[in-house]
Amino acid sequence: MPIERLILPGEMAPVSHYCHVVRAGDWIWLSGMVGMTAEGQIPEDTVDQFDIALGTIDRCLRAAGGQPNQIVKVQVFLTDISERARINPVRQAYFGDHRPASTLVEVSALVDPRMKVEIEAVAYVGA
Repeated sequence: MPIERLILPGEMAPVSHYCHVVRAGDWIWLSGMVGMTAEGQIPEDTVDQFDIALGTIDRCLRAAGGQPNQIVKVQVFLTDISERARINPVRQAYFGDHRPASTLVEVSALVDPRMKVEIEAVAYVGA
């Protein structure tokens, strides 16, 4: 089974030695995506950052051949756990009736001090 490693044009460039998404057979791993645009803009609002990060997750997932309903695990990192209630409607709209396994934790900081959210996910695209 070949392993595909994708760095998507038009997305924020990796800040270290990784790629946006890896597909190995029926599994897709999505690196942690943050609320920064490819142009380097970081909105101040957590929900706006969450929208950007989730949009990047979606584009990377689809580039690897997956769909949102195939995400089996999502991990969300917030610098302020009290923002969970504000991002939850965006999560619900994206996943709909599909509910992946999920972890949400508060972290002290992300790679840029202006960042408030990071999302990573795993998808299974087999039968």
